[in-house]
Amino acid sequence: MLSQIVRPMVQTQLRLLAKSQATRPTLVSTVAQWLGFLGVRAHVTQLDASSGKITISLIVDKPEACDDHDWQQIVKNLETPNGHLQTPLLADLTPQQQSKLQRLLAYVLQAGNPGQPVKWEEVYTQLQPLGLDETTLLGIRSALKIPQDLDSLLEDLDPDVAAIALPKAVSIAMLDHKVNQSEDAALTSLLNAMKQGTG
Repeated sequence: MLSQIVRPMVQTQLRLLAKSQATRPTLVSTVAQWLGFLGVRAHVTQLDASSGKITISLIVDKPEACDDHDWQQIVKNLETPNGHLQTPLLADLTPQQQSKLQRLLAYVLQAGNPGQPVKWEEVYTQLQPLGLDETTLLGIRSALKIPQDLDSLLEDLDPDVAAIALPKAVSIAMLDHKVNQSEDAALTSLLNAMKQGTG
């Protein structure tokens, strides 16, 4: 499971980092390694610490799994004067896709709380940092009122919706720092659906 591999590895690396006599170069190589696990080639250009936080500047090259055309388009979009003002991915979805996304994320929340209702007041504050707009949050709240079925949600699932849902679903599954069997099945299914669009 995700939590059984990633969390202990990161915790161990952080412990070793705290004991290191060469903290700066060790952290630089560790950050590059973490991104490397995701297939992202990155080089740390600046690293500073102040006010209890670490600020890192990166140069990121084309990820291994990224298509050359897609990467060039991303770079081109960023170079345009208004590239930072483009519409967020969630707003590009059709109403049907948005509904599917909301129900998928509701399912992951339900899967993390088997046999008991999800307490929206507690979950709401945890979901806000995930970059979900208010419309999506309200859609998730509405979807939580009835049990969601993974099999029906996966029917005709658009790979683009799966790609948007997967990182959000991982973050939701990790809210309690562990991933149960139902959550793991949902994450695996989203990953497989996403791969269909890149295969």
